[in-house]
Amino acid sequence: MPNAQRSAIVTGGSSGLGAATAQHLAKQGFAVLIADVQDGEALAKQIDGQYISCDVTQTDQVNAVIEAAQAIAPLHCVVNCAGILAGARIVGKEGPHDLSVFEKVIQVNLIGTFNMLRLAANAMSTQEAYGKDDERGVIINTASVAAFEGQIGQAAYSASKAGVAGLTLPAAREFSRFGIRVVTIAPGLFETPMMSDMPAKALDALNNATQYPKRLGTPHEYAKLVLSIIDNPLLNGCTIRLDGAVRLTA
Repeated sequence: MPNAQRSAIVTGGSSGLGAATAQHLAKQGFAVLIADVQDGEALAKQIDGQYISCDVTQTDQVNAVIEAAQAIAPLHCVVNCAGILAGARIVGKEGPHDLSVFEKVIQVNLIGTFNMLRLAANAMSTQEAYGKDDERGVIINTASVAAFEGQIGQAAYSASKAGVAGLTLPAAREFSRFGIRVVTIAPGLFETPMMSDMPAKALDALNNATQYPKRLGTPHEYAKLVLSIIDNPLLNGCTIRLDGAVRLTA
């Protein structure tokens, strides 16, 4: 672990958007803690960081990650990338949407994000402020363009991500007294494990729906936006689309 002056937590940091973010934060000198239910030991070793197994819906596990981060250096940044995807029609051939599946997606994507946000903000609020704006930290959440243009079969996923987007401004307003910022990124179509099993024909159709550039986004482009948010103190209380001007249709 480097002798860092700032620590950062990346949930869902073992793969995809989270892994790229962990790599970029480490290059910027952060002591990075990867919090994920998937094994992140190899990546943590690569970036001289730390991996802690963490289910973001479990308060004791989230607190353990936060405590581990603060034991190294003040917690400057949390990036919430943990999430799951489930596709099903509300009324399909086999009957109504499985309620337990809907609940699981909301539990991980929305409640898990809120759980990390509330506990991290509480920890950050008592830290010493820094910089000319007396900032204490920034929390970056991950929504999706599906929050705004959900497609058939995305009821659970879209609802969970719309909740994350809706959480952003109230949290930013409340945390302003502490000097803690809250920003959400809404990615479009990205090269992540969630997309890996998609047929080539379907991927081509998605690429064509993107205006420019006509391709999937890369996790490193997401990570670059994370760094820009950290560096720009005026970015607060907003949801930023990162999508190549794609607009999903039914």
